[in-house]
Amino acid sequence: MKIKNMIMLLLTALIWGTAFTAQSVGMDYIGPFTFTSVRSLMGGIVLLPVICLFDKTNGKKQDGVKADKAAGWKNRDLLCGGVLCGLALCTASNLQQIGIQYTTVGKAGFITALYIVLVPICGFFLGKRAGLKLWVSVVIAAAGLYLLCITEKFTIGKGDFLVLLCAAVFTLHIMFIDHYSPLVDGIKMSCIQFFVTGAVSAVPMLLFEKPSLSQMIAAAAPLLYAGVLSSGVGYTLQIVAQKGIDPTVASLILSMESVFSVLSGWLVLGQNLKAREISGCMLMFTAILLAQLPEKTQKVKKA
Repeated sequence: MKIKNMIMLLLTALIWGTAFTAQSVGMDYIGPFTFTSVRSLMGGIVLLPVICLFDKTNGKKQDGVKADKAAGWKNRDLLCGGVLCGLALCTASNLQQIGIQYTTVGKAGFITALYIVLVPICGFFLGKRAGLKLWVSVVIAAAGLYLLCITEKFTIGKGDFLVLLCAAVFTLHIMFIDHYSPLVDGIKMSCIQFFVTGAVSAVPMLLFEKPSLSQMIAAAAPLLYAGVLSSGVGYTLQIVAQKGIDPTVASLILSMESVFSVLSGWLVLGQNLKAREISGCMLMFTAILLAQLPEKTQKVKKA
């Protein structure tokens, strides 16, 4: 295992986790649809020179089918995957962006991280087997979610519910990526999804919000962080780093995103969690880690 790759993945988790703070701060200046649209377009623009660089570098090494696959902007799977991922990302991002206005950064980060548990559950309904470990992690996550979000009156906050829906849609997003990424260039598909997300989000932005240049300039710092770092740099780091590291270990490192979201909310925004909510966070993080651990049968097969 390469230490360099682990550091890059940890940096990715840090960028994604602290981006929740940028999203929260951005709401002080612009609306949620405006924020999602602008940050997504930034992410797509940032990836364009990265794609050009990768094409030049890989073009010297590839031949035959591999070269066609890398150059395939006209590939039907690439366009279909980019559009589907873009629509899912658009829905999830806007749900998250709206929900963050009514909940804390830490809670939003942990609830969003539930997709790591929801993804294998979704796979189960698609015909994939699920072991006892998965169901135990689901029960632990449900208990953690209850402590984190449900109040004494047995109600769930508006923001918590919207972010929970966001986690469900992110599950679909990950399933789309799982299906299309082996067939196409991952960075190109990501670039397409960002432009689709930005374009679709622009429709409700123009209908329900009144964005102005002065507002966007005021929100420049959180927009640049979420757009350039979280969308563009974060995704590229993940792609590069996972090439030299076990996917299970990569998932474990990336799940640290939820921890960084709590820490950034505490350090930057002063959002302290109560003992009940901290217990919920600990249970949910335990469930996330448990869901990513390999089964014993897999270890035996590898041996």
